[in-house]
Amino acid sequence: MKEKDSDKKIFAKGICFDKLFIIFIIGCLFGNYYEMILNLVRHYIQDGSIFWEVRRGVIYGPFSPIYGFGAVIMTYFLADRNYKWYQILLYGSFLGGACEYIVGFLQETFVGTISWDYSNYFLDINGRTTIPIMFLWGLFCLVFVRYIYPPISNLIEKIPYEPGKIILTFFIVFLTIDMLISWTALIRQHLRRNNYPPLTFIGEFYDKVYTNERLQKAFPNMVIPEVEK
Repeated sequence: MKEKDSDKKIFAKGICFDKLFIIFIIGCLFGNYYEMILNLVRHYIQDGSIFWEVRRGVIYGPFSPIYGFGAVIMTYFLADRNYKWYQILLYGSFLGGACEYIVGFLQETFVGTISWDYSNYFLDINGRTTIPIMFLWGLFCLVFVRYIYPPISNLIEKIPYEPGKIILTFFIVFLTIDMLISWTALIRQHLRRNNYPPLTFIGEFYDKVYTNERLQKAFPNMVIPEVEK
């Protein structure tokens, strides 16, 4: 009995698009629950309260794309390369800080909100990141590349080829639509706050469905700068 072609194929072999997208999904999930747990611990230490706040980056599902993109960048630029540990630490610090800075800038520019502000922190860079936090990104990159990515990569490649392709296609379509709707809804909110009326039926739909109240509930940690209030 001949073996099927799909049985001979290794799913998401090497650093390819399929594997990077799965790493993206894992990063999105990790980031969401990491932020929620961190916020829970912070509130408990401050006043003993149990505060479980949504920290996702999209309207639908427990996903935080900034962490997903960060995981992809770390994997693509740092994994499976013959870098010394200090090179990974240095490059990871730069990549993590640059990613955090750029995302913060884009959010402020196009969405008109802020999800983090390091203005009062030591060695901050325009409030979007800090040198110590960049170093922490570097340490995380080192741990991820050396100890976390290899076993995850091996597990991903053991996924059966055909089911893996079907599940991956579903998540590609779902997350692409989810991110598109979420971020365009936030852009429309930004325009709405600045008294720009909808120009098409899409804008009218967004104003009716994705109201300020709904978006505030979906993204409770987003802060509107004083200049826009």
